[in-house]
Amino acid sequence: MVSLRKILTVFGTRPEAIKLFPLVHALERDPRFDSRVCVSAQHRGMLDQVLEITGITPHHDLDLMTPGQTLDALTARALVEIGKVLDEEKPDQVVVQGDTTTVMAGAIAAYYRQIPVCHVEAGLRSGDIYHPWPEEVNRRTVGTFAALHCAPTETARDALLRENVDPSTVHVTGNTVIDALHWVTDRIERDPGLAAGLAGLERRFAGKRIIGMTSHRRENFGEGMQKIANAVKRLASRDDVAVIFPVHLNPNVRAVMNEQLAGLDNVALIEPLDYPHFARLLDISHLMLTDSGGVQEEAPALGKPVLVMRETTERPEGVEAGTARLVGTDADTIVRETQRLLDDQDAYGAMARAHNPFGDGQAAKRICDLLAI
Repeated sequence: MVSLRKILTVFGTRPEAIKLFPLVHALERDPRFDSRVCVSAQHRGMLDQVLEITGITPHHDLDLMTPGQTLDALTARALVEIGKVLDEEKPDQVVVQGDTTTVMAGAIAAYYRQIPVCHVEAGLRSGDIYHPWPEEVNRRTVGTFAALHCAPTETARDALLRENVDPSTVHVTGNTVIDALHWVTDRIERDPGLAAGLAGLERRFAGKRIIGMTSHRRENFGEGMQKIANAVKRLASRDDVAVIFPVHLNPNVRAVMNEQLAGLDNVALIEPLDYPHFARLLDISHLMLTDSGGVQEEAPALGKPVLVMRETTERPEGVEAGTARLVGTDADTIVRETQRLLDDQDAYGAMARAHNPFGDGQAAKRICDLLAI
């Protein structure tokens, strides 16, 4: 009898869950694997939204989220608790995705037990260890010892090779976020009720061009967040636009945005959206303002220009392809570049029609085949 390869997939946040559920589904369907799932619940509520809609029930739920926890406390608890799961499961390989604290702790716990690590979305680099912080160091750490590096693009592959990673361990797979977006848009097409919660805002803002927005990066807390809010306030003074902003739960975001933007006629500050509703927001938006990483990949798949409110990006492929533009947190720059896309049809069309460099929706299948080797 051929023994199945036991794969333990470890994740803890909403973005990780979105990018890993296509792979978890693929592993569960594949007769070559015994698939197990461990979640740290580094983000509790937002993680649970994705687990519910995608039908994933973790075998291990560590429930590590506590109010106001520090990065070092989270790292220590994740390292110890994921280690206990590894000792119980004894997997043949551990899969992590991206660059969160859960990713780094889970990968190190596996390394301590000499369990090979597969790093999904490997090779992203901004070149600045404090932007994004702490994610840039998290992913670089995993990149030093992962046994299998699943790079989403050639650019990511090249970054790993420059760091002297063994070329035989690096494979370009595409980004699983495109697999996820295809899955959820198909679900919404079959069942529009999954994303009907924005219908009221769609009616309220009928005839206006919608600017979708996300902002939550730690490096933007404080002055950067104030500047972003100021830019949005200025943009919302236009009669022809409306801003829909699912506001992150972090009080460093909420306090600033509520102070500057609450009550404006053309701004809807709403609770964080589940995945189907966020996909719907992408679909109805004219353009996206974001400091998120994933939106830089998702929006171009739907033909939506992205203005990135950061000084650097670990996804330069989007900038190079023309789907995204770095605008930083300077309010004048954000307003100017947004106005350009609103008022210059050629500029908008060039970004909207640019080729999305992040994949074809087959990344999960490719990663499964690599894990089976």
